[in-house]
Amino acid sequence: MNTNDHPMQLLSTGSLNGTKIVNLDGEDLGKLEEIMLHVDSGEVAYAVVSFGGFLGMGEKFFAVPWEALTVDTVEHRIVLDVDRERLEDAPGFDKDAWPTTAEPGWMSDVYRHYGATYQPHAADPRDSSEAPFAPLRKQ
Repeated sequence: MNTNDHPMQLLSTGSLNGTKIVNLDGEDLGKLEEIMLHVDSGEVAYAVVSFGGFLGMGEKFFAVPWEALTVDTVEHRIVLDVDRERLEDAPGFDKDAWPTTAEPGWMSDVYRHYGATYQPHAADPRDSSEAPFAPLRKQ
C-alpha cells in the first residue's frame, strides 16, 4: 500500500484548541474550545465550540458532535456544515456552567440537532490490569 494515497494524520487536541470554525460559506461560527472524551473508552464525546459575545463577554458554548466537524488542514480551520442561525439555536451552556456529565438524553438532543444519532459509547471491556494506562481513581 502506498502511504501517500492514504497518509495518516494525527493532531493533538491541544493544537486544535482555539482553531477558527467556519461554515461551508466561510462564515465565522466561533472557535474550538475543547474536545471532550469519554474517560472509560477514549472516544470523543463532543467538541465544545464558543460563539457570540464580545471580548469573551456573553459568549455561549455549544456541544457539537465531532462527526459534524471537518478539520481543514490546508486552511488551518474547522468546518461545520450549519448556518449561523442553526448554531444559535443549538443546545448550549454558559462558559461558567459546563455540563457535569454527558447524560444520554442530553447527548441525544445535541446529536439530533446536527442531524446525527448518538450512539452511547461502549465501556472498555478490559479490566484495569490490562489497560495501557491506569484509570484515574481516588485512593
